[in-house]
Amino acid sequence: MAEISIDDQKLSAGLYIVATPIGNLGDISARAKDILSRVDAVACEDTRVTAKLMTAYGLKKPLVQYHEHNAAHQRPKILARIEAGEAIALVSDAGTPLISDPGYKLVEEAHAASLDVTSIPGPSAVVTALSLAGLPTNRFLFMGFPPNKTKARKEWFQAEVNTPASLVFYESAKRLPASLADAAESLGDRKAAVCRELTKKFEEVVLNDLNGLAAHYEASGPPKGEVVVVVSAPAKASKTEMSDTADLDEMILTALKHMTLKTASAFIAEQTGLRKKQVYARALELSDSK
Repeated sequence: MAEISIDDQKLSAGLYIVATPIGNLGDISARAKDILSRVDAVACEDTRVTAKLMTAYGLKKPLVQYHEHNAAHQRPKILARIEAGEAIALVSDAGTPLISDPGYKLVEEAHAASLDVTSIPGPSAVVTALSLAGLPTNRFLFMGFPPNKTKARKEWFQAEVNTPASLVFYESAKRLPASLADAAESLGDRKAAVCRELTKKFEEVVLNDLNGLAAHYEASGPPKGEVVVVVSAPAKASKTEMSDTADLDEMILTALKHMTLKTASAFIAEQTGLRKKQVYARALELSDSK
């Protein structure tokens, strides 16, 4: 990968993944502004949103619309421009590209074509919410947006009921009360945080258990602004609760989806109070039987 220097007059050809502010315009990095000032074009979700951002920083570059509905059509054109020697930036409407937006196929195909891909890191609503929620952050799963329909949403939450990590998801303000109630029914009444308008003037973090949060927003009405929800991991199981082999096996198999054998064994031993050697032996048996 080519080394990037803010002193270069001409950027080398490649795809530049540029994180932009999630709210506060002061959060853009000096490097991000420098890259955006020197690329040949900017691929973005909504040209109107990105045009406002570029204007705020005194930047003017050609904008190319790239979103989930036109990605298959636009992708070859963007890659062809890079192959021809251009530097193209990829931005989302806010935050870090590829986090709950369609950019990963563009990055995948750029790598497949042996084109340079460089990330200019910066703001992310997921990480910002985790830092504010006051819930464990050593392990977390970002889930994107829940389904719109109640049945599908409950099943979506239920699929992660044993996931040994904090859960993070986005939700629209109008669906928040129903979504929180479905999460409580599917996951149990865990501690959670509703984080909204992050980095903006009316930033707010509301802490409670899921049922309490659902009742709060049912009574007060959906909040304004963009919302990120953080839900704590399942409570630690006792030795007695985990004495059932089926329960232990289920916990191991769930952990192995996200962790190595060694890490999963150590985590489950910590959570349950079982001996690490015992958990590792059973995890090894389950892994070998796949």
